[in-house]
Amino acid sequence: MPDDVALLTERLGRAPEGAFEVVVRNGDGTPVVIRNAPFLRDGTPMPTRYWLCDPALRQAVSRLEAAGGVRAAEAAVDPSALAAAHAAYASERDAAVEAMDPAQTGPRPSGGVGGTRRGVKCLHAHYAFHLAGGDDPVGRWVEERL
Repeated sequence: MPDDVALLTERLGRAPEGAFEVVVRNGDGTPVVIRNAPFLRDGTPMPTRYWLCDPALRQAVSRLEAAGGVRAAEAAVDPSALAAAHAAYASERDAAVEAMDPAQTGPRPSGGVGGTRRGVKCLHAHYAFHLAGGDDPVGRWVEERL
């Protein structure tokens, strides 16, 4: 939707640098979570597939991070469940790369949630993946605390 591009441009302070689709909306229809294409328009890999774009939720998750939430979440969740979330995230993104260009040989996005291979890097990315339907124990942990 053109309104989605305008709204994201306003929220980011710049135009989005890649294609995206809104996958979660709030009650008034504004975007909560977007799913980014695996590459920016210039071909740069984009490891963050799901992006939390609702300002109030972003702020709430930022407060949780500032209070030590990344370490607390990593300590609280089952490491095998976290590894499975990273693998599912990477698998979905890699399937999107293959669908775009099966012969793609240049740099590709890598890692799992938020571009990391293990552990917790960003509560926002985990929560966005969870809200979009991903089985993410960190996203659930965040939801329980918001």
